[in-house]
Parts: sequence; structure tokens; C-alpha cells
Amino acid sequence: MTRFARLDRLPPYVFATVNQIKMEARRAGEDIIDLGMGNPDVGTPQHIVDKLTEASQNPRNHRYSASMGITKLRVAISDWYKRRYDVDIDPESEAIVTIGVKEGMSHLILVTIRPGDVVFAPNPTYPIHPYSSIISGGDVRGIPAGPDQDFFENLIQATKQTWPRPKILVLSYPHNPTTEVVDLDFFQRVVDFAKENDIMVVHDFAYADLTFDGYKAPSFMQAKGAKEVGVEFFSMSKSYSMAGWRVGFCVGNPETIFALKRIKSYLDYGIFQPIQIASIIALNGPQECVAEIRDTYKSRRDALISGLSRAGWEIESPKGTMFVWAKIPAQYLHMGSVEFSKFLIREAQVAVSPGLGFGEYGDDYVRFALIENNMRISQAVRGIRKVL
Repeated sequence: MTRFARLDRLPPYVFATVNQIKMEARRAGEDIIDLGMGNPDVGTPQHIVDKLTEASQNPRNHRYSASMGITKLRVAISDWYKRRYDVDIDPESEAIVTIGVKEGMSHLILVTIRPGDVVFAPNPTYPIHPYSSIISGGDVRGIPAGPDQDFFENLIQATKQTWPRPKILVLSYPHNPTTEVVDLDFFQRVVDFAKENDIMVVHDFAYADLTFDGYKAPSFMQAKGAKEVGVEFFSMSKSYSMAGWRVGFCVGNPETIFALKRIKSYLDYGIFQPIQIASIIALNGPQECVAEIRDTYKSRRDALISGLSRAGWEIESPKGTMFVWAKIPAQYLHMGSVEFSKFLIREAQVAVSPGLGFGEYGDDYVRFALIENNMRISQAVRGIRKVL
């Protein structure tokens, strides 16, 4: 049988087992409420869709685009950073459009590390953060993250204990799946640490706008000297509910942006131009839609947290992301996250993501994605309450 060396380095896909049980239950006619995959169900705001429709009627927009993104979109990205964070971004040398964050980060890691280079990533974390390095031949060291961890102290200890020295540190705040948030002082410490240790920082800022209870997420680019050590990715998927459109961008260190620009010039012709034009409207147009999307997730968060509390499952209310990171109730903790997730599907008709799928340090948790309306969330709570 043919062997594929890069695939052989990837661990078994933990989510596959749970997904199979979920699909079997659905085929048997059971109504499974899926709070597993973080796939936004809120429709893209109409003014963005209208612009896509209009732009797609123009035959000139049907041609190959630019792998780095069209100029007007890169200018819109720069303007957005200036308005939002008072950060100056040169649209020519410090910004590039990507086909979502997963594509951009994967190709950035591919072009910046050599086989055997060490990459630090949180554990647990979104799978592409470590796996992009593994696929590229790097060695990943997981830095324990989450509610009971001091991530920065863990980072310091890991650096002291690691040889060869780490080349890249991957971060993401607000964090998926742990929902941890940080302030600007944290990012400043990271920048200073990266300079001292000659580490490149890659920050995934996918949940920049999904923040609650007065908390506002800082951009890594706001830290003094951030451009000297790293880059930041942003996704249109969550803030503008454009998940299937596959639009993201990367800003920051010019040399790193150039490297990503260079490899993408060999690999793709960029995103369909009408999608890029619609993205300009999203960034430059009215932002009330972002607040409405945020309020939708907040309402769902509150419904889930309060409902689970009434069921005896106490969970701290997250200040960011579209998820709830829930420690498995004590009486079920021995099961681990995969078996507990299977249990919830079979007995409560609710699908969640097992924490183990995000890293071994996540095995005491499951992740709820807030991708169903309040009525369905209430139904999910009733099912969970019945079995707990």
C-alpha cells in the first residue's frame, strides 16, 4: 500500500469517531442537535451579498485575479486596521489577502520553516495551528493553555527546555477552543519575549469581533514592535458571517508578508474577484451587522450557560469566541472527552466536540459551538439535563 510520509505524521482524527456516531443516529431518525463544528449559521449580511451579485455580472471580474489580493481590498484592510486599532499598515508591503486563515497560515508555515524546526503552539488549540507545522516537516511543542494554566509562564519554561530553539510561536486570542482572552500588556510581553529569543510570532485573530460583556480584544499589531517579530491573520468568516466565502488576510512584518506573497504566487491565482469586491464593502461599509452577529452569539451563550447551570453543570461564561469550553462534570470525568461526547449523542441527542481533538491537554473538556438558535439550544439543554 502506498505510504504518504506527511500524512503519516498526522495523528488519528479524533472528531471522526464522534461524527460517525452522530451520522448513524441521524440516519436512524434521531433529531441530533449539532453543537460540534464551529460552522456559522447566521447568513451573510445582505449588502455584502448584493455587492457580490452585482460584481459577478461584470465579465471583467471573471478573469484570473491576483494571488496577493486586489489593490483596493488591501487598501481597505489597511484602512480597517487604522480605524479599529490605530495601526498603520502599508497595503503594498504589509498586507496580503488569503483564501481564509487556514490556507494562509499553512502556506506561511510551509515557506518559513525547515524540517526539524521547532514550532510552539498552544495545547489545546485549533488543529491547523500545530498541524500546519507537522505537515511542513516541523516539530511541534504544545504549550499548556486554558483556564487553569499560566500560558506565558509555560512558554518561558518550554523555551528554556527546548533545543533547538523554537522558530515560531503560534497564538490565537480570543482563543479557540478555551475561549481565553488577553489584554494588550500580554501581547507586549510576547513581543519583548520574541525579540529576546529570536522567535517569529503568528497570531490568529479570527474572533476579533466576537467579544462580550464590555471586553474588547486587542490586536497583536497594537503592541510596540509587533511588526518586527510577527504577523496577524484575520478571517471574514466570523465577524461578517462569510465562512464559506473563504476570505482572510495577513498583515505585519514585511519580510514575512513577502515570503507568503512569493509562495502564493506559485500556488494560486487568488480569490474570485467579485468575492474580494464584496469584502471591500464588508470592511468599509456599515458595521451594525457585526454588532448584530455578536449579539446573536451572546444571546446563545447566555441561553446555554444559564440552561446548563440549571442542570447542575456550572461553566464560566466566556468573554469571547462563538464557543463554550466546558469541563466535563466530575461524575463523568473518568470517561474522557471522546466517550463523554459519544454519551451525549446517545443519551441527550446533543453533539459536541471532544476536547481531546484540540490536544491532549483538552481531554477534560468538551466544546459547545453556538451554531443553533435559542430554541434549539433550549432543546439541547433539556436533553442534557435529563441525563445529568
